[in-house]
Amino acid sequence: MSAPTPSPAPTTTPITWAQTLKVYAEPASLRMLSLGFSAGLPLLLVFGTLSFWLREAGIDRTTIGFLSWVGLAYGFKWVWSPLVDRMPIPVLTRLLGRRRSWLLASQAVIMAALVVMATTDPKLALAPVVWCAVLVAFGSATQDIALDAFRIESADTQHQAALAATYQTGYRLAMIWSGAGALWIAARSEVPNAALYQQGAWQTAYLVMAASMLPGVLTVLFSREPVARALPQARNAMEWLRGALVEPFAEFITRYRWHAVLILALIATYRISDVVMGIMANPFYVDMGFTKDEVAAVTKIYGVVMTLVGAFLGGALALRMGVMRVMMLGAILSAGTNLLFAWLSGQGHDLHALIFVISADNLASGIASAAFIAYLSSLTNVNYSATQYALFSSMMLLLPKFVAGYSGMYVDAFGYGSFFTSTALLGAPVLLLVWLTSRIK
Repeated sequence: MSAPTPSPAPTTTPITWAQTLKVYAEPASLRMLSLGFSAGLPLLLVFGTLSFWLREAGIDRTTIGFLSWVGLAYGFKWVWSPLVDRMPIPVLTRLLGRRRSWLLASQAVIMAALVVMATTDPKLALAPVVWCAVLVAFGSATQDIALDAFRIESADTQHQAALAATYQTGYRLAMIWSGAGALWIAARSEVPNAALYQQGAWQTAYLVMAASMLPGVLTVLFSREPVARALPQARNAMEWLRGALVEPFAEFITRYRWHAVLILALIATYRISDVVMGIMANPFYVDMGFTKDEVAAVTKIYGVVMTLVGAFLGGALALRMGVMRVMMLGAILSAGTNLLFAWLSGQGHDLHALIFVISADNLASGIASAAFIAYLSSLTNVNYSATQYALFSSMMLLLPKFVAGYSGMYVDAFGYGSFFTSTALLGAPVLLLVWLTSRIK
Protein backbone atom coordinates (compact mmCIF):
# COMPACT_ATOMS: atom_id res chain seq x y z
CA MET A 1 0.00 0.00 0.00
CA SER A 2 1.52 3.27 -1.07
CA ALA A 3 1.90 6.15 1.29
CA PRO A 4 -0.73 8.88 0.95
CA THR A 5 0.27 11.88 -1.10
CA PRO A 6 0.87 14.83 1.23
CA SER A 7 -1.46 17.79 0.80
CA PRO A 8 0.15 20.88 -0.68
CA ALA A 9 1.05 23.59 1.79
CA PRO A 10 -1.46 26.43 1.87
CA THR A 11 -0.34 29.55 0.06
CA THR A 12 -0.84 33.06 1.28
CA THR A 13 -1.89 35.56 -1.35
CA PRO A 14 0.01 38.83 -0.95
CA ILE A 15 -2.08 41.87 -0.16
CA THR A 16 -2.23 44.17 -3.17
CA TRP A 17 -1.96 47.95 -2.92
CA ALA A 18 -5.58 48.23 -4.12
CA GLN A 19 -6.74 45.99 -1.26
CA THR A 20 -4.56 47.91 1.17
CA LEU A 21 -6.03 51.28 0.20
CA LYS A 22 -9.64 50.04 -0.03
CA VAL A 23 -9.86 49.93 3.75
CA TYR A 24 -9.88 53.74 3.82
CA ALA A 25 -13.35 53.78 2.21
CA GLU A 26 -14.97 51.57 4.85
CA PRO A 27 -17.68 53.17 7.07
CA ALA A 28 -15.57 52.94 10.23
CA SER A 29 -12.74 54.78 8.50
CA LEU A 30 -15.08 57.51 7.24
CA ARG A 31 -16.46 58.03 10.75
CA MET A 32 -12.91 58.43 12.02
CA LEU A 33 -12.33 61.06 9.34
CA SER A 34 -15.14 63.22 10.73
CA LEU A 35 -14.43 62.55 14.39
CA GLY A 36 -10.74 63.16 13.80
CA PHE A 37 -11.73 66.64 12.58
CA SER A 38 -13.57 67.24 15.85
CA ALA A 39 -10.54 66.07 17.82
CA GLY A 40 -8.03 68.14 15.87
CA LEU A 41 -9.92 71.44 15.87
CA PRO A 42 -9.30 72.58 19.50
CA LEU A 43 -5.58 71.82 19.58
CA LEU A 44 -4.18 74.77 17.62
CA LEU A 45 -6.75 77.11 19.15
CA VAL A 46 -4.98 76.73 22.51
CA PHE A 47 -1.45 76.30 21.08
CA GLY A 48 -0.26 77.47 17.67
CA THR A 49 -3.05 79.85 16.68
CA LEU A 50 -3.31 81.16 20.22
CA SER A 51 0.45 81.78 20.39
CA PHE A 52 0.26 83.74 17.11
CA TRP A 53 -2.62 85.78 18.56
CA LEU A 54 -0.77 86.40 21.82
CA ARG A 55 2.51 87.34 20.11
CA GLU A 56 0.68 89.81 17.86
CA ALA A 57 -1.00 91.23 20.97
CA GLY A 58 2.46 91.93 22.41
CA ILE A 59 2.72 89.06 24.89
CA ASP A 60 6.40 88.13 25.43
CA ARG A 61 7.88 84.79 24.31
CA THR A 62 8.67 83.60 27.84
CA THR A 63 5.03 84.01 28.87
CA ILE A 64 3.86 82.27 25.70
CA GLY A 65 6.20 79.38 26.48
CA PHE A 66 4.84 78.97 29.99
CA LEU A 67 1.27 79.19 28.70
CA SER A 68 1.97 76.06 26.68
CA TRP A 69 1.59 74.23 29.99
CA VAL A 70 -2.14 74.47 29.28
CA GLY A 71 -1.36 71.37 27.25
CA LEU A 72 -0.58 69.43 30.42
CA ALA A 73 -4.32 68.78 30.55
CA TYR A 74 -3.64 66.28 27.77
CA GLY A 75 -0.77 64.83 29.79
CA PHE A 76 -2.91 64.20 32.87
CA LYS A 77 -6.06 62.95 31.17
CA TRP A 78 -5.37 59.46 32.47
CA VAL A 79 -6.43 60.79 35.91
CA TRP A 80 -10.08 61.11 34.87
CA SER A 81 -10.03 58.56 32.06
CA PRO A 82 -11.53 55.83 34.35
CA LEU A 83 -14.56 58.07 34.81
CA VAL A 84 -14.96 58.44 31.05
CA ASP A 85 -14.42 54.70 30.65
CA ARG A 86 -17.04 53.60 33.16
CA MET A 87 -19.14 56.38 34.67
CA PRO A 88 -22.45 57.11 32.89
CA ILE A 89 -23.69 60.64 32.32
CA PRO A 90 -27.27 60.96 33.63
CA VAL A 91 -29.86 60.74 30.85
CA LEU A 92 -27.30 61.26 28.07
CA THR A 93 -25.66 57.84 28.43
CA ARG A 94 -29.07 56.13 28.43
CA LEU A 95 -29.94 57.90 25.16
CA LEU A 96 -26.61 57.68 23.30
CA GLY A 97 -24.47 55.06 25.02
CA ARG A 98 -21.29 55.31 27.03
CA ARG A 99 -18.85 56.49 24.33
CA ARG A 100 -21.11 58.86 22.41
CA SER A 101 -22.48 60.56 25.55
CA TRP A 102 -18.99 61.54 26.69
CA LEU A 103 -18.08 62.67 23.18
CA LEU A 104 -21.10 64.96 23.01
CA ALA A 105 -20.60 66.40 26.50
CA SER A 106 -16.94 67.23 25.86
CA GLN A 107 -17.78 68.87 22.52
CA ALA A 108 -20.29 71.14 24.29
CA VAL A 109 -17.61 72.25 26.78
CA ILE A 110 -15.16 73.04 23.97
CA MET A 111 -17.70 75.13 22.06
CA ALA A 112 -18.75 77.15 25.12
CA ALA A 113 -15.15 77.91 26.15
CA LEU A 114 -14.20 79.01 22.63
CA VAL A 115 -17.10 81.47 22.58
CA VAL A 116 -16.01 83.06 25.86
CA MET A 117 -12.36 83.15 24.70
CA ALA A 118 -13.43 84.93 21.52
CA THR A 119 -15.04 87.77 23.48
CA THR A 120 -11.96 88.43 25.67
CA ASP A 121 -8.97 90.60 24.71
CA PRO A 122 -5.66 89.12 26.01
CA LYS A 123 -3.96 92.50 25.70
CA LEU A 124 -6.34 93.89 28.33
CA ALA A 125 -7.01 90.76 30.40
CA LEU A 126 -4.81 87.73 29.83
CA ALA A 127 -6.09 85.61 32.74
CA PRO A 128 -9.61 84.96 31.34
CA VAL A 129 -8.12 83.86 28.03
CA VAL A 130 -5.81 81.46 29.87
CA TRP A 131 -8.66 79.95 31.92
CA CYS A 132 -10.77 79.50 28.80
CA ALA A 133 -7.82 77.83 27.10
CA VAL A 134 -7.52 75.47 30.08
CA LEU A 135 -11.22 74.61 29.75
CA VAL A 136 -10.88 74.00 26.00
CA ALA A 137 -7.88 71.75 26.65
CA PHE A 138 -9.76 69.86 29.38
CA GLY A 139 -12.77 69.34 27.12
CA SER A 140 -10.54 68.36 24.22
CA ALA A 141 -8.59 65.86 26.34
CA THR A 142 -11.86 64.32 27.55
CA GLN A 143 -13.06 64.06 23.95
CA ASP A 144 -9.80 62.31 23.07
CA ILE A 145 -10.34 59.72 25.83
CA ALA A 146 -13.80 58.83 24.61
CA LEU A 147 -12.83 58.98 20.94
CA ASP A 148 -9.80 56.74 21.34
CA ALA A 149 -11.98 54.13 23.04
CA PHE A 150 -14.64 54.55 20.33
CA ARG A 151 -12.00 54.00 17.62
CA ILE A 152 -10.37 50.98 19.24
CA GLU A 153 -13.74 49.31 19.88
CA SER A 154 -14.97 49.99 16.32
CA ALA A 155 -12.58 47.65 14.49
CA ASP A 156 -10.18 44.75 14.94
CA THR A 157 -6.42 45.08 15.39
CA GLN A 158 -5.70 44.58 11.69
CA HIS A 159 -7.67 47.71 10.80
CA GLN A 160 -6.31 49.98 13.54
CA ALA A 161 -3.52 51.39 11.34
CA ALA A 162 -6.06 52.39 8.69
CA LEU A 163 -8.37 53.94 11.30
CA ALA A 164 -5.38 55.78 12.71
CA ALA A 165 -4.55 57.14 9.25
CA THR A 166 -8.10 58.38 8.55
CA TYR A 167 -8.32 59.76 12.07
CA GLN A 168 -5.09 61.65 11.39
CA THR A 169 -6.51 62.88 8.09
CA GLY A 170 -9.55 64.39 9.79
CA TYR A 171 -7.32 65.67 12.56
CA ARG A 172 -5.00 67.40 10.09
CA LEU A 173 -7.87 68.83 8.04
CA ALA A 174 -9.14 70.39 11.26
CA MET A 175 -5.67 71.77 11.88
CA ILE A 176 -5.76 73.40 8.45
CA TRP A 177 -9.02 75.04 9.40
CA SER A 178 -8.06 76.01 12.98
CA GLY A 179 -4.62 77.13 11.79
CA ALA A 180 -4.83 78.55 8.26
CA GLY A 181 -8.58 79.10 8.47
CA ALA A 182 -8.38 81.06 11.71
CA LEU A 183 -5.50 83.21 10.43
CA TRP A 184 -7.27 83.78 7.12
CA ILE A 185 -10.52 84.79 8.84
CA ALA A 186 -8.65 87.10 11.22
CA ALA A 187 -6.75 88.71 8.32
CA ARG A 188 -9.96 89.25 6.31
CA SER A 189 -11.76 90.67 9.36
CA GLU A 190 -9.18 93.40 9.97
CA VAL A 191 -10.00 97.03 9.27
CA PRO A 192 -7.69 98.38 6.52
CA ASN A 193 -5.05 100.93 7.52
CA ALA A 194 -5.73 100.38 11.21
CA ALA A 195 -3.43 99.09 13.94
CA LEU A 196 -1.49 95.84 13.43
CA TYR A 197 -3.33 94.16 16.31
CA GLN A 198 -7.13 94.14 16.14
CA GLN A 199 -9.06 92.16 18.73
CA GLY A 200 -12.26 92.20 16.68
CA ALA A 201 -10.59 90.19 13.93
CA TRP A 202 -9.56 87.45 16.36
CA GLN A 203 -13.02 87.48 17.95
CA THR A 204 -14.59 86.70 14.58
CA ALA A 205 -12.08 83.93 13.93
CA TYR A 206 -12.67 82.18 17.26
CA LEU A 207 -16.45 82.41 17.01
CA VAL A 208 -16.26 80.69 13.61
CA MET A 209 -14.02 78.02 15.15
CA ALA A 210 -16.60 77.39 17.89
CA ALA A 211 -19.27 76.85 15.24
CA SER A 212 -16.93 74.50 13.39
CA MET A 213 -17.35 71.90 16.13
CA LEU A 214 -20.90 71.23 14.85
CA PRO A 215 -19.89 68.59 12.23
CA GLY A 216 -18.37 66.52 15.03
CA VAL A 217 -21.54 66.89 17.08
CA LEU A 218 -23.65 65.67 14.16
CA THR A 219 -21.33 62.73 13.56
CA VAL A 220 -21.68 61.64 17.18
CA LEU A 221 -25.45 61.90 17.01
CA PHE A 222 -25.71 59.83 13.82
CA SER A 223 -22.97 57.27 14.53
CA ARG A 224 -23.62 53.83 15.98
CA GLU A 225 -22.44 53.13 19.50
CA PRO A 226 -19.85 50.31 19.59
CA VAL A 227 -21.08 47.03 21.06
CA ALA A 228 -21.27 47.58 24.81
CA ARG A 229 -19.12 45.31 26.93
CA ALA A 230 -20.51 44.02 30.19
CA LEU A 231 -18.85 45.70 33.16
CA PRO A 232 -18.64 43.99 36.54
CA GLN A 233 -21.02 45.42 39.11
CA ALA A 234 -19.18 47.14 41.95
CA ARG A 235 -20.59 46.67 45.44
CA ASN A 236 -18.90 49.77 46.92
CA ALA A 237 -16.72 52.77 45.97
CA MET A 238 -13.42 51.00 46.66
CA GLU A 239 -14.37 48.08 44.46
CA TRP A 240 -15.39 50.49 41.70
CA LEU A 241 -12.07 52.35 41.95
CA ARG A 242 -10.15 49.11 41.81
CA GLY A 243 -11.97 47.99 38.69
CA ALA A 244 -11.87 51.38 36.98
CA LEU A 245 -8.41 52.66 37.93
CA VAL A 246 -6.16 49.97 39.38
CA GLU A 247 -6.99 46.97 37.20
CA PRO A 248 -6.36 48.63 33.79
CA PHE A 249 -2.86 49.71 34.84
CA ALA A 250 -2.13 46.48 36.70
CA GLU A 251 -3.18 44.44 33.67
CA PHE A 252 -0.70 46.29 31.46
CA ILE A 253 2.16 45.82 33.96
CA THR A 254 1.28 42.13 34.42
CA ARG A 255 1.14 41.55 30.67
CA TYR A 256 4.53 43.13 29.86
CA ARG A 257 6.32 42.84 33.24
CA TRP A 258 9.71 44.61 33.18
CA HIS A 259 9.28 45.37 29.49
CA ALA A 260 6.52 47.79 30.54
CA VAL A 261 9.18 50.25 31.74
CA LEU A 262 10.86 50.22 28.33
CA ILE A 263 7.56 50.63 26.51
CA LEU A 264 6.49 53.54 28.72
CA ALA A 265 9.88 55.23 28.25
CA LEU A 266 9.43 55.04 24.48
CA ILE A 267 5.89 56.43 24.71
CA ALA A 268 7.05 59.30 26.92
CA THR A 269 9.78 60.44 24.54
CA TYR A 270 8.80 59.42 20.99
CA ARG A 271 7.34 62.82 19.96
CA ILE A 272 9.53 65.04 22.15
CA SER A 273 11.41 66.68 19.25
CA ASP A 274 8.24 67.78 17.47
CA VAL A 275 6.30 68.87 20.56
CA VAL A 276 9.06 71.00 22.09
CA MET A 277 9.90 72.63 18.75
CA GLY A 278 6.25 73.28 17.88
CA ILE A 279 5.58 75.65 20.80
CA MET A 280 7.89 78.31 19.36
CA ALA A 281 7.00 77.77 15.70
CA ASN A 282 4.34 80.49 15.42
CA PRO A 283 6.26 83.11 17.45
CA PHE A 284 9.20 82.24 15.16
CA TYR A 285 7.12 82.98 12.05
CA VAL A 286 5.94 86.31 13.53
CA ASP A 287 9.49 87.33 14.49
CA MET A 288 10.80 86.33 11.04
CA GLY A 289 8.33 88.72 9.43
CA PHE A 290 6.00 86.22 7.77
CA THR A 291 2.45 87.53 7.33
CA LYS A 292 -0.77 85.81 8.41
CA ASP A 293 -1.52 84.88 4.80
CA GLU A 294 1.98 83.43 4.25
CA VAL A 295 1.87 81.39 7.45
CA ALA A 296 -1.68 80.23 6.66
CA ALA A 297 -0.86 79.17 3.10
CA VAL A 298 2.50 77.49 3.72
CA THR A 299 2.45 76.05 7.23
CA LYS A 300 -1.27 75.56 7.83
CA ILE A 301 -2.52 74.43 4.41
CA TYR A 302 0.36 73.15 2.31
CA GLY A 303 2.13 71.83 5.40
CA VAL A 304 -0.91 69.92 6.60
CA VAL A 305 -1.41 68.45 3.13
CA MET A 306 2.15 67.13 3.40
CA THR A 307 1.27 65.70 6.82
CA LEU A 308 -1.74 63.94 5.30
CA VAL A 309 0.49 62.43 2.63
CA GLY A 310 2.81 61.27 5.38
CA ALA A 311 -0.09 59.86 7.44
CA PHE A 312 -1.45 57.79 4.55
CA LEU A 313 2.05 56.67 3.63
CA GLY A 314 2.76 55.75 7.25
CA GLY A 315 -0.50 53.80 7.58
CA ALA A 316 0.10 51.90 4.33
CA LEU A 317 3.74 51.16 5.17
CA ALA A 318 2.72 49.92 8.62
CA LEU A 319 0.37 47.40 7.03
CA ARG A 320 3.08 46.12 4.69
CA MET A 321 6.33 46.52 6.69
CA GLY A 322 5.23 46.43 10.31
CA VAL A 323 4.64 49.25 12.78
CA MET A 324 8.04 49.22 14.51
CA ARG A 325 10.04 49.69 11.30
CA VAL A 326 7.91 52.68 10.35
CA MET A 327 8.26 54.08 13.89
CA MET A 328 12.04 53.97 13.52
CA LEU A 329 11.82 55.78 10.18
CA GLY A 330 9.50 58.39 11.70
CA ALA A 331 11.80 58.97 14.66
CA ILE A 332 14.81 59.56 12.42
CA LEU A 333 12.95 61.93 10.12
CA SER A 334 11.24 63.88 12.92
CA ALA A 335 14.49 64.66 14.72
CA GLY A 336 16.43 65.34 11.53
CA THR A 337 13.97 67.82 10.06
CA ASN A 338 14.24 70.06 13.14
CA LEU A 339 17.75 70.89 11.93
CA LEU A 340 16.14 72.42 8.86
CA PHE A 341 14.42 74.98 11.10
CA ALA A 342 17.81 75.90 12.53
CA TRP A 343 18.96 76.52 8.95
CA LEU A 344 15.79 78.53 8.22
CA SER A 345 16.45 80.84 11.17
CA GLY A 346 19.51 82.13 9.32
CA GLN A 347 17.72 82.73 6.00
CA GLY A 348 15.52 85.64 7.02
CA HIS A 349 12.15 86.21 5.38
CA ASP A 350 12.54 83.59 2.62
CA LEU A 351 9.22 82.08 1.52
CA HIS A 352 10.79 79.41 -0.70
CA ALA A 353 13.02 78.24 2.16
CA LEU A 354 9.96 78.05 4.42
CA ILE A 355 8.11 75.89 1.88
CA PHE A 356 11.07 73.49 1.64
CA VAL A 357 11.39 73.13 5.42
CA ILE A 358 7.64 72.67 5.96
CA SER A 359 7.51 70.02 3.22
CA ALA A 360 10.12 67.85 4.90
CA ASP A 361 8.99 68.42 8.48
CA ASN A 362 5.30 67.73 7.97
CA LEU A 363 5.85 64.67 5.80
CA ALA A 364 8.01 63.22 8.57
CA SER A 365 5.43 64.13 11.21
CA GLY A 366 2.63 62.35 9.32
CA ILE A 367 4.64 59.13 8.94
CA ALA A 368 5.64 59.12 12.61
CA SER A 369 2.12 59.93 13.90
CA ALA A 370 0.31 57.21 11.93
CA ALA A 371 2.76 54.51 13.02
CA PHE A 372 2.82 55.69 16.64
CA ILE A 373 -0.97 55.76 17.02
CA ALA A 374 -1.18 52.26 15.58
CA TYR A 375 1.49 51.14 18.05
CA LEU A 376 -0.35 52.65 21.02
CA SER A 377 -3.59 51.02 19.91
CA SER A 378 -1.90 47.62 19.73
CA LEU A 379 -0.84 47.90 23.38
CA THR A 380 -4.34 48.23 24.78
CA ASN A 381 -6.56 45.53 26.20
CA VAL A 382 -10.03 46.08 24.73
CA ASN A 383 -11.59 45.60 28.18
CA TYR A 384 -9.79 48.76 29.38
CA SER A 385 -9.41 50.58 26.07
CA ALA A 386 -10.26 54.13 27.21
CA THR A 387 -8.21 54.05 30.41
CA GLN A 388 -5.12 52.34 28.98
CA TYR A 389 -5.02 54.41 25.80
CA ALA A 390 -5.47 57.58 27.86
CA LEU A 391 -2.46 56.54 29.94
CA PHE A 392 -0.35 56.00 26.83
CA SER A 393 -1.39 59.19 25.04
CA SER A 394 -0.98 61.17 28.27
CA MET A 395 2.56 59.93 28.75
CA MET A 396 3.25 60.80 25.12
CA LEU A 397 2.67 64.49 25.96
CA LEU A 398 3.52 64.89 29.64
CA LEU A 399 7.33 65.16 29.45
CA PRO A 400 7.44 66.99 26.08
CA LYS A 401 4.87 69.58 27.21
CA PHE A 402 6.70 70.18 30.48
CA VAL A 403 10.02 70.70 28.70
CA ALA A 404 8.33 72.89 26.07
CA GLY A 405 7.21 75.31 28.78
CA TYR A 406 10.81 76.57 28.99
CA SER A 407 11.15 76.99 25.22
CA GLY A 408 10.50 80.74 25.30
CA MET A 409 13.17 81.28 27.95
CA TYR A 410 15.64 79.22 25.88
CA VAL A 411 14.95 81.22 22.72
CA ASP A 412 15.32 84.51 24.59
CA ALA A 413 18.67 83.36 26.00
CA PHE A 414 20.26 81.52 23.04
CA GLY A 415 18.25 82.32 19.90
CA TYR A 416 16.16 80.29 17.50
CA GLY A 417 19.04 78.48 15.77
CA SER A 418 20.37 76.95 18.97
CA PHE A 419 16.84 76.10 20.10
CA PHE A 420 15.95 74.12 16.97
CA THR A 421 19.27 72.26 17.03
CA SER A 422 18.69 71.28 20.65
CA THR A 423 15.22 69.93 19.87
CA ALA A 424 16.75 67.71 17.18
CA LEU A 425 19.23 66.29 19.70
CA LEU A 426 16.36 65.47 22.05
CA GLY A 427 15.26 62.84 19.54
CA ALA A 428 18.52 60.88 19.58
CA PRO A 429 17.70 58.62 22.59
CA VAL A 430 14.37 57.75 20.96
CA LEU A 431 16.14 55.76 18.26
CA LEU A 432 17.67 53.44 20.86
CA LEU A 433 14.33 53.00 22.62
CA VAL A 434 12.57 52.08 19.36
CA TRP A 435 15.26 49.48 18.60
CA LEU A 436 15.09 47.96 22.09
CA THR A 437 11.30 47.89 22.12
CA SER A 438 11.16 46.23 18.70
CA ARG A 439 13.01 43.25 20.21
CA ILE A 440 10.24 42.56 22.75
CA LYS A 441 8.42 39.36 21.79
